Amino acid sequence: MKVNNSFDVIIIGGSYAGLAAAMSLGRALKKTLIIDNGNPCNRQTPESHNFLTNDGKSPSEISALANRQVSNYDTVHFLNETAIDVVKSMNGFNVRVTDGESFETTNLIFATGIKDMLPPIKGISECWGISVLHCPYCHGYEIRNAKTGILGNGNTGFEFVKLISNWTNDLTVFTNGDSSFTFDQKEKLQKHQIKILENKIDRLEHDNGHVKNILFEDGTKYQIEAIYAPSPFEQHCKIPAIMGCEMTDDGYIKIDHTFETTIKGVFAIGDNATKIRTVANAVAMGTQAGMAISKKMILEDF
Repeated sequence: MKVNNSFDVIIIGGSYAGLAAAMSLGRALKKTLIIDNGNPCNRQTPESHNFLTNDGKSPSEISALANRQVSNYDTVHFLNETAIDVVKSMNGFNVRVTDGESFETTNLIFATGIKDMLPPIKGISECWGISVLHCPYCHGYEIRNAKTGILGNGNTGFEFVKLISNWTNDLTVFTNGDSSFTFDQKEKLQKHQIKILENKIDRLEHDNGHVKNILFEDGTKYQIEAIYAPSPFEQHCKIPAIMGCEMTDDGYIKIDHTFETTIKGVFAIGDNATKIRTVANAVAMGTQAGMAISKKMILEDF
């Protein structure tokens, strides 16, 4: 891509949040660059849900349409690259990508998402987003009443079990080792006929990402149709932390009501800055951020 390397706004990350921000900025006539390497975290997920007017569409279908629509705004430019460094400059920020090219901007948006740290169980990554899931509000309706497992333990696992029990009565907790549930928690689970299996897991048996059985190290197996695996995460992009953006105790980029981080002129939107991990929320955050940033620029220039 050969364009003038100076922009009003640079967006690092071109999935739903980044594209929504770019649309708002494009409509406000702000020269915008989206830097994205085309590797979204939900690339394996067959369907997206709980997004009004787009319920049931594939994530790739939604993003392809979004790309086409954002491309209609001639002030928005796309670069298929990976940002590797950001440094403060006299007029804002200098963003460098893998091929060595650099771009200047006065406002910078990180829409870079998070990376799930899945447990080291063979087969789980192949099933992630298909039959091994993170969110009942995204997928629970489609697997309602299914034979469902939860990979979890202790207080976190117990709280998640309580939530998932809304969607199915056929629920088993797999602690993958000794249970750390309290006596009261075990009694509560037993009252709701929720089984606890402590066997160490060897691997998941699946058919193109659709889990069939959990195979244990002792040679036994357990037939299952879906698994929830609430997992820790890390920021997909390390640049905000390297720049000095403050993080929350939960590991998200800290933002204010305008989506600005603790560094002036640097904003964060989407999964990297919120627990609400849905396509609809990413679009909402991006739209609001684009409007807020363009309004700030307009008023400052008046």
